[in-house]
Amino acid sequence: MRWTIKPKPSEEKVKELSQALNVEQNIATLLLQRGIETYEEARQFFRPNLDDLHDPYLMKDMDKAVFRIEKAIAENENILIFGDYDVDGTTAVSLVSSYLKTYYPNIATYIPDRYDEGYGISYKGIDYADDNGISLIIALDCGIKSIDHVAYAKERNIDFIICDHHRPGEFLPDAMAVLDPKREDCHYPYDELCGCGVGFKLIQALAKNRNQTIVDLIPYLDLVATAIAADIVPMTGENRVLAKFGLEVINTNPRPGIQAMIQNLKRKVLTITDVVFIVAPRINAAGRIKHGNYAVELLTEFDLAQAEEFASQIEIFNADRKDLDKQITQEALLQIENNLEENKFTTVVYQEDWHKGVIGIVASRLIETHYRPTIVFTKSGDKLAASARSVKDFDIYNALEASAEHLEQFGGHMYAAGMTLKEENYEAFKNKFEEIVKQTIHPDLLTPEIAVDAEIDLNDINDKFFRILKQFEPFGPQNMAPVFMSKEVNDTGYGKTLGKEEEHLRLFIKQKNSSGFAAIGFGLAEKIHLTEKQKPFDAVYSIDENEWNGAVSLQLRLRDIR
Repeated sequence: MRWTIKPKPSEEKVKELSQALNVEQNIATLLLQRGIETYEEARQFFRPNLDDLHDPYLMKDMDKAVFRIEKAIAENENILIFGDYDVDGTTAVSLVSSYLKTYYPNIATYIPDRYDEGYGISYKGIDYADDNGISLIIALDCGIKSIDHVAYAKERNIDFIICDHHRPGEFLPDAMAVLDPKREDCHYPYDELCGCGVGFKLIQALAKNRNQTIVDLIPYLDLVATAIAADIVPMTGENRVLAKFGLEVINTNPRPGIQAMIQNLKRKVLTITDVVFIVAPRINAAGRIKHGNYAVELLTEFDLAQAEEFASQIEIFNADRKDLDKQITQEALLQIENNLEENKFTTVVYQEDWHKGVIGIVASRLIETHYRPTIVFTKSGDKLAASARSVKDFDIYNALEASAEHLEQFGGHMYAAGMTLKEENYEAFKNKFEEIVKQTIHPDLLTPEIAVDAEIDLNDINDKFFRILKQFEPFGPQNMAPVFMSKEVNDTGYGKTLGKEEEHLRLFIKQKNSSGFAAIGFGLAEKIHLTEKQKPFDAVYSIDENEWNGAVSLQLRLRDIR
């Protein structure tokens, strides 16, 4: 692991902010590292408010989108809500359809089949609309590059409204409205919304048009928070506001579908991390193993007993997903070893019978072993389909763009992408992608990095310090849980390994005359020798709470030691 200490803000700025907020300088340092320099910015950070959300009509084409939807309602048209099969897409479809259904009945939903239709707007979906007398399709979390599909729909007198957050190509589809804050000609103040976030701006505009307020939309924020967590978008600006209030809904009054998934958990309060690792994989499992429609049915069901039935089905899909991703990861690691590719700049693997629904997860798993840009291919119809994942600070989308001569199509963003190609182009693409990454990646990026916010003494850690850190939540990209380093610490002599395979490390550490703290290091058991005989070592960690037999205490979550 590579430890990188974040640059220290100027002492003068730290002192000024510390005095303005009446907080310790360590807290002021953390805020400045997050771009928070003034009292007002700190107020917005610590006290996110729904009033801080931007006017949805600032988004390019929002007025056109609302006008077209209101026209469809006035003329009794049938409307189809179309979305991708992942968490972002299925939550977005659930959000927009359930909102519109509160005052208009002629609403249908459509999630493309991952295997039969693939990612994005499909001709099959447009034909479904045509066969069912649908004249308006609202596409969510997809469509920004679907120029031919939108033209095909237009020939059938079907209009499109695109709500997407992916990077546009050179040309936009000829839709009635294209809502995408990443459009170059869109000057919306925040361009890091997920697909469900763009869908939320749409219903916010519709609500405004109907004299509803943001308070009327709070019950929908459990879906938005789930999408923000799952899509790993920056936890800044509007995303942070929506995630905070969405988490409150999840923890107090979630929709029956979410309640059915979490009601048996022992945790009293869910964090964004819990949503990422507990709620999101279950929603995703429907589209990965069976069909995304199951997720929409669950998330739009308002009878708890029925929602519990749907949730139990999805639990089975999730168990199947876990088995598949474990098996395929093992096969992929063996392929890398057999091909003598452990020391390349990229991982590109392919097997025709790998389950398309889990190749994205497998790509992430492979990065845990071989830390480099990774693409996992499988057979899909007469082509190969793939999911790509990147390492921190490397833009995999740009690398794909530079290798595009061998691809049929691709889309995505800096850290994740999907693509298809002809089987005969696989080796040429694999070689080109390796060449591009080799030329453009900084060697440091091939070693996992722990970004350390600040060096502190263990004496700096107390209940008040932790209470303020808790107010930094919800955590996510660009607002990660603070990571600290303390030097010359030592275990009191009770260190031990834990876990089924004794893979985890449990310590009780002190520093000079400091109070001691329990510390847990997941996957760090192999480093226990560094802590024996009370030898001093340096530790990198975050701070959290441990609850045992009703007692709550602070503990250190070790990231690494040396």
